[in-house]
Amino acid sequence: MQYGHRLREAISAPGTTPLIGIYDMYSATLAARHYDGLFVSGFGFAASHYGLPDIGFIAWPDMVAFTERLRAALPEVHLLVDIDDGYVDAEVARHVVRRLEGCGASGVILEDQKRPRRCGHADGKQVLPLDEYLDKLHRVLDGRDDLVVVARTDAVEDAEILRRAEALAKTDADVVLVDGVRSAEAIHRIREVTGGKPLLFNQIAGGRSPRLSLPELTALGVDAAIYSTPCLFAAHRAIDRALTELKAADGRLPEATGEGTVGVGESTRLLEGNV
Repeated sequence: MQYGHRLREAISAPGTTPLIGIYDMYSATLAARHYDGLFVSGFGFAASHYGLPDIGFIAWPDMVAFTERLRAALPEVHLLVDIDDGYVDAEVARHVVRRLEGCGASGVILEDQKRPRRCGHADGKQVLPLDEYLDKLHRVLDGRDDLVVVARTDAVEDAEILRRAEALAKTDADVVLVDGVRSAEAIHRIREVTGGKPLLFNQIAGGRSPRLSLPELTALGVDAAIYSTPCLFAAHRAIDRALTELKAADGRLPEATGEGTVGVGESTRLLEGNV
């Protein structure tokens, strides 16, 4: 199946295509009941797989293995994979992209940060010289067959954001992402310099970007939106609440038949669909 082609078609369709950030197989299985596009979030994967913040700890074989498991269980969904800076080296980035395409990824996001890297909505980001990033991007583009490639800049100064967005739009990358964009007006300016190249917008709770609905993003000319952490942050709150209640009840579990509760039967039925 040409997963890249299918994602490319979805992004080019009218409206803004949502891709929901997941962090493990369980969250992906739940998310796939609601949306047909998933985002393999670096923030979420670093948190769930390593218990570490999103500052460059991910090893590419772990991300490839996770993507392979996702595709085996969820053969129909779009899978856009965050590969951060391509794991530093341009040749490694090219190799990882080949591996991800081989195991069924629909697309990847490649950023222009240099180490030590940060979450796109955090302070302290530094970017590679544009020529150095473009060399890495071109190697990735030359190595893919059908995979969608999103070129991402983490520049923070307005003039540099527009300079880089315009340069990325002139490449063969399928989509441009400016991460950490701070206003709808900034999106409008980015749209102007990128011409007809599809745009992707990243929303993360507590991040720097405005909270915008899909119709609002469509009106701004945004073609796709990734929601990096709704599953992870919802799990954080729900787990903390459940264990607080369990402690208060001296270890007595709540009834598994009440509204808002999940028991072994419902969980097993969900997972049986992945077999």
